[in-house]
Amino acid sequence: MEDYPRDLLELEARFSTEAACREYLFALRWPEGFRCPRCGNQKAWPVSEMLWECASCHRQLSVTAGTIFQDSRLSLTLWFRAAWWVTSQKNGVSAMGLQRGLGLKSYKTAWAMLHKLRRAMVRPGRDRLQGRVEADEAFVGGEEGVHGRQTETKAMIAVAVEEDGEGIGRIRMRRRKASCRSSRTR
Repeated sequence: MEDYPRDLLELEARFSTEAACREYLFALRWPEGFRCPRCGNQKAWPVSEMLWECASCHRQLSVTAGTIFQDSRLSLTLWFRAAWWVTSQKNGVSAMGLQRGLGLKSYKTAWAMLHKLRRAMVRPGRDRLQGRVEADEAFVGGEEGVHGRQTETKAMIAVAVEEDGEGIGRIRMRRRKASCRSSRTR
């Protein structure tokens, strides 16, 4: 859907109310109008601001169910601002930058929002890296002063980079499970 605000003024004009955000999510979820996933009925009525009930089987559905907004106590307007902020920054966003940019009181909230948004931006079924690919691993975290692979509390991060001529192409990064560690740990 090429229906995205190009700048902050457009974002604020379009998504300044919870109702506008809900209408947008409704249109994304049911582009041809409401359709119950259980019975296929096309008639429903609103039960609350977020909840719709099928007129036939009485199943209740939320426009945020199955999304990063589900069970969040934060407003949709704040979530939409965060999504715009994260996707419009040229050099990426840190949790601290998101906290400052949105005026959030809690770093923990900004960190959780940022990670939910990052997970949502990964396209399922995306193309595999092609051509010449370089891969490496690193361990991060753990106790201070402990180096290398000497601690089980460190997380293994694997990175693969696709060559693109003289530069770097696409990148894939993933945290690896502890069971993936090689026998070189000591």
